Amino acid sequence: MSLTFHWFLPTNGDSRDVVGGGHGTPATATGRDRPPTVAYLGQIARAAENLGFVGALTPTGAWCEDAWLTTAMVSQHTERLKFLIAFRPGFLSPTLAAQMASTFQRQTGGRLLLNVVTGGESHEQRAYGDFLDKDARYRRTGEFLRIVRELWDGKTVDLAGEHLRVEDARLARLPDPVPEVYFGGSSPAAAEVAARHVDVYLTWGEPPAQVAGKIARIRELAARKGRTLRFGIRLHVITRDTAAQAWTEANRLLDGFGPETVKAVQAGLARSESEGQRRMLALHDGGTRDLRSLEIHPNLWAGIGLVRGGAGTALVGSHDEVADRIEEYHALGIDEFVLSGYPHLEEAYWFGEGVLPRLAARGVWRHPDERRGVPAAAQVPFAS
Repeated sequence: MSLTFHWFLPTNGDSRDVVGGGHGTPATATGRDRPPTVAYLGQIARAAENLGFVGALTPTGAWCEDAWLTTAMVSQHTERLKFLIAFRPGFLSPTLAAQMASTFQRQTGGRLLLNVVTGGESHEQRAYGDFLDKDARYRRTGEFLRIVRELWDGKTVDLAGEHLRVEDARLARLPDPVPEVYFGGSSPAAAEVAARHVDVYLTWGEPPAQVAGKIARIRELAARKGRTLRFGIRLHVITRDTAAQAWTEANRLLDGFGPETVKAVQAGLARSESEGQRRMLALHDGGTRDLRSLEIHPNLWAGIGLVRGGAGTALVGSHDEVADRIEEYHALGIDEFVLSGYPHLEEAYWFGEGVLPRLAARGVWRHPDERRGVPAAAQVPFAS
């Protein structure tokens, strides 16, 4: 099975420095010198498509542009790239969401993937009118996905659940293909939803031993329900021709983290209700700013999490070293990698022209266009 790689659309702004935000913290103003215009995001999307990424994740929250609207516009500037749209089921009727997904599939030629985000911060949820506690939000997510999947199956749905109620719900036109559902969460409530409803379980970039434990737990829960899931991981990447060059770039990013910014972001993230965020914070032990002490596993660097909520680790090293770490995660059961880097346009090329050809030579990755019969010489821009 060929590995699948997705890139990231920075709908909160991009920079040569790390742009923070997420999990209840606002996007940091420092370095947001590339606004998330359709023109710029279109550049990133086209680069990702040409280089061999299958899709691109767009985040959700008060700190970034709306993912549905943005990707609908950016999709018109690409041909093959899929869009992994993050959205929160508590903010949208399940019938409307199912209809929107069906429309998106028809208008883009089947290029929608859905990243369901239950929401880990009650204060941000309340700003949108959602006053459920965290465990109740996960139960509602389960009801939401049950309704949506039955609608996509062409059924007429009547459900009076704990949190959601629909009567005589049905779709006039079904999505083709049915969008795959991606989902992440480290709490027991999240694991239950994943095992019962989703196609791909996503984890943030924890060390391999911790990732292996998560995979085993979710896989066992899914098996009890007669289901099999795929697994993916969310990471940043800093890859260069040599390891020294990559660590020099990581150090440059670290030098851009002002002590007061780190302190403020860490204080905000410490209030997070997210179990996944708690696990991310534990990786860098409260805010150390020493470059190599933040290397928590060979080539796995926790420095990004000093100023950014959510995914806070990066693969740092030479192209061969980064390829080695990807194969290490793949051996655990990870088949999909959702990656990003600062700035997202240039880092897409560093990874696409440096790491992907090495993975292809090792026989674990094929360019999506090659699978569709496009000549290999046309697949990687600027490659000789």
